[in-house]
Order: sequence, then C-alpha cells, then structure tokens
Amino acid sequence: MIARFKDLCLDANDPLALGAFWARMLDGDVADAGDDDTRVDPRSARSNAESIWVNKVPEPRVGTTRVHLDLRLAGADPAALLADGARLVREPDGEATWWVLDDPEGNEFCAFPAREGTRPGPFELVVDSADPAAQATWWAGVVGGTIEHDSTTSSVAGAAGFPWDYWVFVGVPEPKTVKNRLHWDVDLVDPEPMALIAAGATLLREPSAQSRWWVLADPEGNEFCAFAPRPTG
Repeated sequence: MIARFKDLCLDANDPLALGAFWARMLDGDVADAGDDDTRVDPRSARSNAESIWVNKVPEPRVGTTRVHLDLRLAGADPAALLADGARLVREPDGEATWWVLDDPEGNEFCAFPAREGTRPGPFELVVDSADPAAQATWWAGVVGGTIEHDSTTSSVAGAAGFPWDYWVFVGVPEPKTVKNRLHWDVDLVDPEPMALIAAGATLLREPSAQSRWWVLADPEGNEFCAFAPRPTG
C-alpha cells in the first residue's frame, strides 16, 4: 500500500447549487469550502471520505460520465430523488434493475431499490474502463484491498480509507477523451509520489503556491490528486 483513499471531488459550474443538490441526495449538509467551492458532508457518514468536495470550474460538462456513484434507495423507487431535483435518464429494464439519473449539471448516477440489511446512500464508486481487471489490480496495488473479477467488471473491496462497499471498474468500449468531472484524492504514505509514478502513474502537475497537492493520472488517464502526509507532533 502506497496511499490511502481520501475523498471525492466534483467539478461544477455552480458549486453552491450542485452542492445543495447532492446534500439532498445524500441527506447531508453543505459547508463553505472557500474560493466559491462547497463540501457535502453526509450526516450519517462513517468517515470524512464520504464527503464530496464540489469545486468551481469554468468549463461546461462535455462527454459521457465515466465516474459515478451508485446509491441505495430508502424505498422501492427514486421518487424522492426526482422530487429533490434529479432527472430520470433510464428506467430499469430486463437486465438492469436500477434507475439512471442525472444531477442538475448532467452528471449521471445510479439508484438501486432498497435492500434488507443495507443502509440508504452510496455503496459503490464506479469507473468506466477499457481493461477493468488491470485497473482494479493497479488500484489495489496502490491502496490495498482484495479484487473480485467477473466477465465485464472487476471490483476492489477493503481498500485503505475507502468508505463504501466496492470500487467497481466496468468494461466499456469507448476510450476516455475528456477530463473526468468526478475524481478522487489519495493521501500518500511517503512525502512525495515517486512510488506512485514508479508504479505507472503519470505526473500532470506539481504542487504550487495555490495547490499543495500533485495531480496525477492512473494507467487509463483518470485524474486524481495526491496529498503528502500531514506533519505529526
């Protein structure tokens, strides 16, 4: 393990409005994160990693959603989510037992019916992948955890710092072409990300006066931020 999962970040043209939407979806509170950014803190969160940082960007969303959350509903259908501002994209069909929804800026997410013994809210982080097995193996090498494979998906469970049940990599034919609107951050074990780069990450940006983190990409180009360990003592 060379890093721990830290949290999620969502690009937004209107962080206040989008943060308020996700607070309704996650039964959470919106906090002012400074610089026009917001943070959504679910009231039932087990750790800070369940927060979502909503960061202001100038560019509009384009392309398909390649990173999304799967939510477990409190009831049998997403009527409450639709009443709170979600938009229906697709109903369940013979194979897919879930609803596909959009947030106000067009970011898709999936909603699954309530299931006995599970709590409502996010339970999976899903990433479209050209090679799901390779992606799951790479990220398990970074943040630990165990890997499960099936014909079209590979999942990581028990990764360090990961707050949900599964980190799922789903096989898709389309290549990644634009920056992901939803990305994740990691906390490094070492002061610098050399072990990550040696493992196959690509360095996109060094820390600066405005940002104290490195921006990197995994082997399929998914952007993520890496933070040095906080000083102790």
